[in-house]
Amino acid sequence: MDDKKKHAHPPQMARSQAGSDEITAHVQARILAEALPHLIRYDEQTVVIKFGGNAMGDQALADAFAKDVVYLKQSGVNPIIVHGGGPQIAKMLAKLSISSEFVHGLRVTDKPTVEVVEMVLAGAINKQIVSAINRQGGKAVGICGKDANLMIATRITEMPDPTSNIMKAVDIGYVGDPKYVNPHIVEVISDSDLIPVIAPVALSPEGETLNVNADSFASALAARMKAKRLLLLTDVAGVLDGDKQLISTLSLEEARELIRDGTITGGMIPKMEGCIEVVEAGVEAVVIIDGRVPHCVLLELFTEHGVGTLVGQENRIS
Repeated sequence: MDDKKKHAHPPQMARSQAGSDEITAHVQARILAEALPHLIRYDEQTVVIKFGGNAMGDQALADAFAKDVVYLKQSGVNPIIVHGGGPQIAKMLAKLSISSEFVHGLRVTDKPTVEVVEMVLAGAINKQIVSAINRQGGKAVGICGKDANLMIATRITEMPDPTSNIMKAVDIGYVGDPKYVNPHIVEVISDSDLIPVIAPVALSPEGETLNVNADSFASALAARMKAKRLLLLTDVAGVLDGDKQLISTLSLEEARELIRDGTITGGMIPKMEGCIEVVEAGVEAVVIIDGRVPHCVLLELFTEHGVGTLVGQENRIS
């Protein structure tokens, strides 16, 4: 995705010529030749991937994602998966007749709710993803932020008001913001032939279980590990310009300008601000990826056009 034009066609158009099952030897050779520079670029590099959205709920997309992860590992890349699970949590809370509400996009999490969150994230969903990767020939291991003190978080007690952007006190219960990351357990797993799959549940300094937003968890981990890339799988094509066309690459200053001039709005604002912080912390680039595109991870890393918006220090990244 490094030398893409500023604007790209939607992913379904960019992926055009791969429809035929009959691929000649010359086409295979061309594909390999095009992929080789990318394979070299990411050899033995860490790529943190936040897995969520429609890709988790669609079996075909989930299987394609699992294949991508296995291919990355077999190609010499160190993929680290952090997953969400909001819809599944909501479904379980409803089944248990536990009411739930949101404040500024974060789930208000009391004691009974955080127990359900941990059960769903670190239990059911985590093991589903592990099993999916293992079915494709990988060796995935499921953990959460509590294991080996991977993630220490502090309770969120204030948040910016959506309209005024002024910080205001909030009480949303057992919801945390990453404070300290100890990546030792992830490094041990990644340095072997295993693939870590991480549920975004953390510990507070007092030993409480805290629910952490998956984007925030993945961002903190990527920054601490100085990952080559952070990939955020979403349910949108990426960042759109004023004409609703996909913007393929953004420098940090361009990203800030799009926030200032109102091109980036709503829930994309905190996501973009998070991307900027991660790049400033040492990650080479963050990519907001359209997770609805099959094999979006391979398309992003190993082809020129990619499937989303790359945010980095400069427009061209080697």
